[in-house]
Amino acid sequence: MDIPAQPNTQDGDNTVSNGNYRFALISLTTLFFMWGFITCLNDILIPYLKGAFNLSFTQAMLIQFCFFSAYFIVSLPAGMVVSRIGYQKGIVLGLGIACVGCLLFFPAASSQVYAVFLLALFVLASGITILQVSANPYVTALGSPKTASSRLTMTQAFNAFGTTVAPFFGSYLMYGATGEHGAGSPSASDVQVPYLILAGTLLLIALIFMYLKLPKLNHTSSNTGVFKGGAWHHKHLVLGAVGIFMYVGAEVAIGSMLVNYLASPAVGGLTEAKAAQLLAYYWGGAMVGRFIGAVVMQKVSGGYVLAFNACIAIALILLSLSSTGDLALWSILGVGLFNSIMFPTIFSLALHQLGKDTPQGSGILCLAIVGGAIIPLLQGMLADSIGVTLSFLLPASCYLYIAYYGLVGSRVSKFQTTEK
Repeated sequence: MDIPAQPNTQDGDNTVSNGNYRFALISLTTLFFMWGFITCLNDILIPYLKGAFNLSFTQAMLIQFCFFSAYFIVSLPAGMVVSRIGYQKGIVLGLGIACVGCLLFFPAASSQVYAVFLLALFVLASGITILQVSANPYVTALGSPKTASSRLTMTQAFNAFGTTVAPFFGSYLMYGATGEHGAGSPSASDVQVPYLILAGTLLLIALIFMYLKLPKLNHTSSNTGVFKGGAWHHKHLVLGAVGIFMYVGAEVAIGSMLVNYLASPAVGGLTEAKAAQLLAYYWGGAMVGRFIGAVVMQKVSGGYVLAFNACIAIALILLSLSSTGDLALWSILGVGLFNSIMFPTIFSLALHQLGKDTPQGSGILCLAIVGGAIIPLLQGMLADSIGVTLSFLLPASCYLYIAYYGLVGSRVSKFQTTEK
């Protein structure tokens, strides 16, 4: 199968000015903001629908399972489509499908059927997947390969900005200004307004991107498919795909459990509405860290920064689990700061020196985002069996692998040569 073509950025191939590159990067940041915003709403949706439908943790985590399984199922056909229609049209298509997914929340809430919510989430995530497949490799190509990690980290910072704003938006519209729903229990119909607003916003952005004049970069297509071909011979890419799986799974699992964890008497004893607002500190830390990381990684190896951040994340989780009150609360929220540079850094390190195999490598990495479906579901099972607190040991173990990848797994073997 075809996967998204990686632009050729060799000297002499580009016919657009650096000014146009800057305009394109600025335009693309709106996409990173939107899919961060939408993804973060799941963290509020999980405890909310858990209460509305009286779900177990495992059942509630099906929200993340359906959302992130779209990355695994849709990435391959998305790559095939984007390689034919181009990055800009792929972006418009992704925005359109995401808009449809948001609109499906209206009949889902009207029917009061949990399965319909899961279908709406899958459609919404399918659109986000197409945006990821189109935008991530496009950003890495808009400039020098040497600063690809820094550039992708900077755009991912706006993704984190979206996740920082979303908790206030979702908490206010779902829980109300007071954070309560009177004497009644949460109703699934309360999610209609937020997602209808999102549908209108996505439609507007899609219309804008239809008429934007973005750089047309030279690129080549790969027809070898994701599951066969040269990219699998690059050990650092394969290990990087596992790293993406582990990172996305850990980040999503922590975010999904935070509201319930912060609401527990031993930690914060907060209402779900107040706990949902504190999610902004978790995701806000990721935003701040990405801006800092974009500067730091101009001077320091991305692999070393990745390993350092992973080790601190482990330490913060263990500190939170072994303490109570404010120390437990702020240490778990602090993990967000050290999550900051992980995704873009793993992505860039894994694609390093792949040459003609870069398109296939990008497809493999997008498939690995399915970790956001698997690991939160496993943590939900652990929460049902051993409790919410101890279930956080699962994401902590994921960071162990990420530290290994930063120090060892990301190294490109001198025996791995590729045509450029």
